[in-house]
Amino acid sequence: MSDSRTITLGGEDYVVQPGDGVLKVGRPTGDDVTWLDDVDLGLLPGPARQAVEHGDLTDSALEVALLGVLSAETNRGG
Repeated sequence: MSDSRTITLGGEDYVVQPGDGVLKVGRPTGDDVTWLDDVDLGLLPGPARQAVEHGDLTDSALEVALLGVLSAETNRGG
């Protein structure tokens, strides 16, 4: 998890890790991470995608986009 970072979304901790065209999103579980989803960067709104590309994983546009992804994950029973 060299490029991963723990962020707080909706009052809960998540781990995000940029990859090759994706942003991995997971939950910290002790010393490990349970990965929930790989978000295709091309599907993110422009400002959120730019935040990832610039390494700003705490940008508010990215936070809103990730909250939407996590809501969809919960709604589909992930």
